[in-house]
Amino acid sequence: MKSECKVCGSGFFNNPIIRLCGMPKAAQFMPSAAELRREKGVDLVVYQCRGCGLAQLDSRPVPYYKKVVRAAAFSSGMKAFRRKQFSAFVRKYRLKGKKIFEPGCGRGEYLRLMADTGVKAYGLEYCASFVRECVMSGLKVSRGFIGSPDSRVHGGPFQAFYTLNFLEHLPAPISFLSGVAANLSEGGGGLVEVPNFDMIVRKNLFSEFIPDHLCYFTASTLSFLLQKSGFEVIEMRPVWNDYILSAVVRKRGRLDFTAFERNRRSVKNELSAYISRFKSNRVAVWGAGHQALTVMALAGLGDRLRYVVDSAPFKQGKYTPSTHIPIVPPQKLEQDPVDAVIVMAASYSDEVATTLAKKYGRNIDIAILREHGLEVVSEKK
Repeated sequence: MKSECKVCGSGFFNNPIIRLCGMPKAAQFMPSAAELRREKGVDLVVYQCRGCGLAQLDSRPVPYYKKVVRAAAFSSGMKAFRRKQFSAFVRKYRLKGKKIFEPGCGRGEYLRLMADTGVKAYGLEYCASFVRECVMSGLKVSRGFIGSPDSRVHGGPFQAFYTLNFLEHLPAPISFLSGVAANLSEGGGGLVEVPNFDMIVRKNLFSEFIPDHLCYFTASTLSFLLQKSGFEVIEMRPVWNDYILSAVVRKRGRLDFTAFERNRRSVKNELSAYISRFKSNRVAVWGAGHQALTVMALAGLGDRLRYVVDSAPFKQGKYTPSTHIPIVPPQKLEQDPVDAVIVMAASYSDEVATTLAKKYGRNIDIAILREHGLEVVSEKK
């Protein structure tokens, strides 16, 4: 196999965490009497990623990894737990009446319980016979498997999803989760559960290693995977006697920068109106830091300022980038006076404005560009 992490692509530590010989070759393979002569165990080698720390098998998935088989669904205790869990999830995140889907829904064991909470439940399952069974029982289930961000699920987009003890079987978990995210509406949420490797390590449960489970997630590595796949982790905790890590997630949205553009236009207009109060080329700026340089460029002040004052000797005698305004030392205010100075010195602005007011207050106007806009602090007498 290719020795790189299934999540981040980094290499493994040189030596495996553990090597288990003569293991069952699959959890769902029970040999018949006729197969016993040829049947033999397999060796499992568990490595840890150098990059994200994920423990994982360096082997191929079992042949049926896209198919969900749930022995635990026959447990009355598990059914009671899921009913309570699903009801709380739907209630807390206001999902009643919303569309929610389960990729890898098996025979619909949990889909029925989710539907009972008042949501519009949809399922996706790779096994054709399971799909037929679900449809015949009245469930909304289609056949398929999410293998890439381009995968689309019938009935989408959805407001939420859930996937329970399925992720650890997959050879490409990011492709799966990215595909899930692509089928969610903006801000869509989800419930993701995997076996709790933190508990497995704490209790030295060597029997939890099986060929079906390719990845062994701790809270840290599961969080990394979810975030890398386009989700924000809202909460994470162990459930079901610590055997399961349960995470609530939300699809990461695009940042909204419309307010940035509104602020830019507002600042540009304020600066233009202020500079227009004075004769041409009779206004200077104090400050050649990155904020001031950006403001001057985006406000188009290149031909409207006489010079830029800055106390740093290494900037003096040069020009502002983009706007090409000369950068001069503070003495220039005496040698070549202006009518107004706009202070753009970030956290030093008040200190600079106070010094200017004491020295030149009677002769020049002084304004400070603050986060909320332009503030005139002194006007000449």
